[in-house]
Amino acid sequence: MARQTTDNGRGHPSPRPPIHRRPGTEESLLLELLPRVRNLVRYLVRGDADVEDISQEALVALLHGLPAYRGDGLLRSWADRIVARTTFAWLRRMRDSREARDNEPEALVSVPSDDAPLDEHVHRQHVVTLLDRIPNEQRHALVLHHVMEMSVPEIAAELGIPLETVRSRLRLGRTALRTLAAQEEAEERTPHGPLHGGP
Repeated sequence: MARQTTDNGRGHPSPRPPIHRRPGTEESLLLELLPRVRNLVRYLVRGDADVEDISQEALVALLHGLPAYRGDGLLRSWADRIVARTTFAWLRRMRDSREARDNEPEALVSVPSDDAPLDEHVHRQHVVTLLDRIPNEQRHALVLHHVMEMSVPEIAAELGIPLETVRSRLRLGRTALRTLAAQEEAEERTPHGPLHGGP
């Protein structure tokens, strides 16, 4: 699709202004990204207690970062990186200040797009509950790789860890998720009726 242009007054087309200079664009863009931001944050953190606060901080970071976005690559990929970095920074602050909480998940926060089917919403909820049960290191590697579609070298650079460490976390995380899913399936097949053959 041809890039939209405007007349610069000299008979020659000129590029459209950057996103952050177009009237009303910032607010509509943040509203459009909000469901994706919440989903990604919820994938990365355990429980729901801090999801809204982290999401708001991520939106502020996106707003501040818009002047640096030049349109290279997908906007959502650029936004995902900022959201992930904001989330990791938040988690580091909580850990360093000894304020990190390890609450059991309450009502799950999963905000799919408006046209997302119900089964997609349910699937996301299920994935989040499984992610809540594995170590954060494995969780973050899996989300960066499978949700954000980052390569192993990109994850290593983002987290500042060796390539083999990333591969190990991905392998352990996949194994843990498969084990948890198998346990759930076995529990669903186990009858829960009253025990027979009593005294």
